[in-house]
Amino acid sequence: MIDLSIPGKESERTFRHTHGRKRMANRGGDEVKLLGMWASPFVVRAQLALRLKGVNYEYVEEELANKSDLFLRSNPVHKTVPVLIHDGKPICESQVILQYIDEAFAGVGPSLLPADPYERAVARFWAAYVEDKLLPPWRKVFRVTTDEERAEWTRQTVAAVDTLEEGLRQCSEGKGFFGGDCVGYVDVLLGSIVPWVRATEKLSGDRLFDAGKAPLLAAWMERFSELDAAKAVFQDVDRVVEYAGAIQARLSAAAAPASTQ
Repeated sequence: MIDLSIPGKESERTFRHTHGRKRMANRGGDEVKLLGMWASPFVVRAQLALRLKGVNYEYVEEELANKSDLFLRSNPVHKTVPVLIHDGKPICESQVILQYIDEAFAGVGPSLLPADPYERAVARFWAAYVEDKLLPPWRKVFRVTTDEERAEWTRQTVAAVDTLEEGLRQCSEGKGFFGGDCVGYVDVLLGSIVPWVRATEKLSGDRLFDAGKAPLLAAWMERFSELDAAKAVFQDVDRVVEYAGAIQARLSAAAAPASTQ
């Protein structure tokens, strides 16, 4: 996962999120809490899913340098965000959380995964592709310190984008999203990185989804950004730029050779 160990600037821990919907997905007695950290795209995944499903939830901002007892009790294995707590029961890891939300609140709000087993398998395939083939090299482009390493990770990222462009063409069948007319599982997974995509464009000038090379993905990103759920939870890009710059500075300092006396 992305190194998100620099604590956020918020001093307050807890925010309550309601979406302005007249009908919420929560059943009587449901209590939903999300433990997260503002900069994490993995947390944004969970927030997007909750809002798309219409689930009322309480968001708790965690200081990762000073983790709360609730957080440590809820995710003692990985100690990473996000953590979803539903009626006192913790669910960890963002992809697991997305599927849990889709199943626990089935029948209310749009389904993230298709009902058809084959279509569901296809969605999971492309979700795994994003997670395993796109995100790792893209993150490393901004974390390496030599031109040779950067060139190699850039090559792998470009290849992954080319393949994903074709994946969107096949999955969307000419419609707006990976899920067709409606936002689906792959859309949420990929959409969660949009603020970071825009931030890295500002930092480096490089576009992950260039309209000239990946027109479908470029148009998809603009379309996804206009969703009410996305507008509600996306981080401020300038703030992400500042945060990412701090990470890069820390990595550069760590890689610099020690001075000699």
